[in-house]
Amino acid sequence: MAAMDVVGSNETPVKVEGKRLAILVCWILGFGSLVSWNSMLTIGDYYYALFPDYHPSRVLTLVYQPFALGTMAILAYNESRVDTRKRNIAGYILFFLCTLALILVDLASSGKGGVGNYIAICVFVAGFGVADAHVQGGMVGDLAFMEPEFIQSFFAGLAASGVLTSGLRLMTKGVFDKSSNGLRKGTMLFLAISTFFEFLCILLYAFVFAKLPIVKHYRTKAAREGSKTVASDLAAAGIHTETNGTAGIDAKLPTRLSNKELLFKNIDYALDLFLIYVLTLSIFPGFLYENTGKHQLGSWYPLVLIAMYNVWDLIGRYIPLIKSIKIESRKGLMIAILSRFLFIPAFYFTAKYGDQGWMIMLISLLGLTNGYLTVCVMTVAPKGYTGPEANALGNILVVFLLGGIFAGVALDWLWLIGNGSF
Repeated sequence: MAAMDVVGSNETPVKVEGKRLAILVCWILGFGSLVSWNSMLTIGDYYYALFPDYHPSRVLTLVYQPFALGTMAILAYNESRVDTRKRNIAGYILFFLCTLALILVDLASSGKGGVGNYIAICVFVAGFGVADAHVQGGMVGDLAFMEPEFIQSFFAGLAASGVLTSGLRLMTKGVFDKSSNGLRKGTMLFLAISTFFEFLCILLYAFVFAKLPIVKHYRTKAAREGSKTVASDLAAAGIHTETNGTAGIDAKLPTRLSNKELLFKNIDYALDLFLIYVLTLSIFPGFLYENTGKHQLGSWYPLVLIAMYNVWDLIGRYIPLIKSIKIESRKGLMIAILSRFLFIPAFYFTAKYGDQGWMIMLISLLGLTNGYLTVCVMTVAPKGYTGPEANALGNILVVFLLGGIFAGVALDWLWLIGNGSF
C-alpha cells in the first residue's frame, strides 16, 4: 500500500485497515517479551533440583530486575533520542540469544549443577533484564500514542506467556515426572519454545508491524507532532521523513512537555503501577515456592498456584475492554490499588492456618487484580497527549512498573525471616 494512503494534513486517517491484525501482532510481541522470563519462573523446580541451596527463584529474579530497571531508567531518560525500531529489534534479538545460550549451557554441562553453571545462568538472566527494558519500554512508548486496544493486547500477551508456560509445565510434569531426567526434558522443551517465539517476534516487528496501515498512520501523526523516534519505522514502511523528523510538515512543532512535567502531571499513575507490582512481586513467585508448606498436591502445589495466578492475570487484562466495569477515575484506581495490600496478611495467615483451596482462591484474586489494574492504568494515562509526550509517558510508567517489581522482589526475602532457611 502506498505511503500516501496514510499521510494527510488532517488527523483522520484516510485508510486505517489492519487494526485487528495489529492487535494480534501486539499480542504476539507482548507474548515474546516475557515468554523467556516466564519460562525461567515456571521451570523453577528444575533449578531448585540443581541448586537447592541457592534460592534460585528469588536470586534469579533479583538478578534480573536491577538490569531491567537500570537499563530502563537510562533509556527513559534518553527516550526522545533513541530509535524505537533499533531499540525493539535489539531487545528481541537479545532475548533470542540469551534463551538459546541457556539451552547450550545445559547441554554443555549435561544438566549438572555447580557454582559455575549457576553464575552462567545468572549472566544470561541479566541479559533478559536488559532485553526487557529495551522491548517493554520501547513497545509501551510506541503503542501509547496509538489505539488503547493495542497496549491492552500487548499487556494481555505478556500475561498469556505465563499461561502457556504454566500449562506446558503441568503437562510436561505429568508426562516426564516418572521418566529419567524428566525435569530436564521439560526444561529443554520450554527453552526451545521460548527461543522460537523470540525469533518470531524479531520477524514480526521487523517486517510486518511497521507496514500495517493503521500503525503507519499513527507513526506519521507522531512524526508531524515532532517525534524523532519513529523515523526508522516509517522508513521501513516506505515513508521517508525530512531531516527535521516532521514527515514533510513545516518545522513549527507543538510545544512538548518535558519528562519532569509529564511525571509530575501523572505521578499518581506512576505510583499506581509501582504499588501494583511491589505487592504482587512480594508474593509471586518466591513465596509460592518456599512459604506455602506441604499439601495434598505435593510437588504439584506451587505449579498449580503459579498456573492459577497466570490464568487469572490474563483474564483480568481483558476485563477493562468492558467499558462499564473499567475504572478510569484516578482516585478510584488509587483506592483499589491500596486495598490490595490486604493480601499480605491474608497470604500470611492462609499459609499458616489455611488449606490449599483458600490459597488457590487468594492467588487467583491476586492475579485478577494485577492484570485488571495494570491495563486500566496503562490505557487511561496516555489519553490527551501528543505522540512524543505519550511515548515519553509510556517509558516513564514502565520505569515505575519495573521499580515496583524490583522493590517487590527485594521485599519477598522478608518472608524467609524467622524460618531458618535464609
